[in-house]
Amino acid sequence: MANTKNMVDDNLPSSQEVSPLIGACHLKRLWVKIQWRIKNADSPGEFQDEWATDVAVLDMLGVGLEESMIMAARCVERFDEFEQWVLMKNGGVIPKKRVDSVNRMFKREKSSVLIEEPILTDADLQFWDENGYVILRQAVSEEDCRLAEAAVWNHLKMDANDPKTWYENHSDRQGIMVQLFQHEALERNRFSEKIRKAYVQLWASDQLVVSNDRVSFNPPETDRWKFPGPNLHWDVSLASPIPFGVQGLLYLTDTTADQGAFQLVPGFHHKIEHWLKHLPDGVLPRTFDLASLGAKPIAGNAGDFIIWHQALPHGSGKNTATRPRIVQYINWLKVDREIHEKWV
Repeated sequence: MANTKNMVDDNLPSSQEVSPLIGACHLKRLWVKIQWRIKNADSPGEFQDEWATDVAVLDMLGVGLEESMIMAARCVERFDEFEQWVLMKNGGVIPKKRVDSVNRMFKREKSSVLIEEPILTDADLQFWDENGYVILRQAVSEEDCRLAEAAVWNHLKMDANDPKTWYENHSDRQGIMVQLFQHEALERNRFSEKIRKAYVQLWASDQLVVSNDRVSFNPPETDRWKFPGPNLHWDVSLASPIPFGVQGLLYLTDTTADQGAFQLVPGFHHKIEHWLKHLPDGVLPRTFDLASLGAKPIAGNAGDFIIWHQALPHGSGKNTATRPRIVQYINWLKVDREIHEKWV
């Protein structure tokens, strides 16, 4: 297998090779690597050193990771079909600023963006240091939240005023997650200046890329529909030490604590290394009753944005209220951030 991988390395397109249709660096190289992974599923760790770069390129070109992997798998012989799909997912036109941001990564050009006036106060930063999360109030306008919420309702073909429709099947529903990535209202929220500036402060860098993530629809529990999760979990390898990293979500609707609110274990980023080291033999951290560590639901209004440290156990809660909880996931990341190759 190693020899096969070496042959792929020798024939991989350069990251600086520009795709013919979109004009983006690295895209063809990414596609070729996906084809290799499909044919060599027993070697999932290969090319892991470029994983963050691959995800950043997809984010900057306005497509989601999961949908891109699925589509690339269908276009085994035809890169041009995959590139055409990326363009189609963007309504036929990818803004030049997005393509330019991709190409700057591989031409070693620096962005002209400067770190602006801080958006998080000293009190916010102290709270962040102690608790591992911070709430950015009114990060997005009420109108922009309403438009994004409407996009979710329309995509799911549900009536916000008719609870009977909230539980109907839809091909893009995966539990409470909704595979909706591209919409002008979601895009507007992704580029909220208040949100971006908060991430710039926490990363202490303006060389960030915004994720192209999905949304979530968590309706009230009924006798026939129960909350499917995800319960408290981590989205990062637990190999020690866990590197700095952040995640974030935007409430598109007013959300009370009992409305399936986002929940986490405050301050656990200070304890996790000791906790992992002293778990009893045979106890697995990912199957541990993480709620027993002191989970706290975070209520918020439409437009409030929560950023949390990736070392915090986090998840959604059961919705025992009367209205669905609808959120949009948004993250700004450093491409050269530390990522453990081994998943623990």
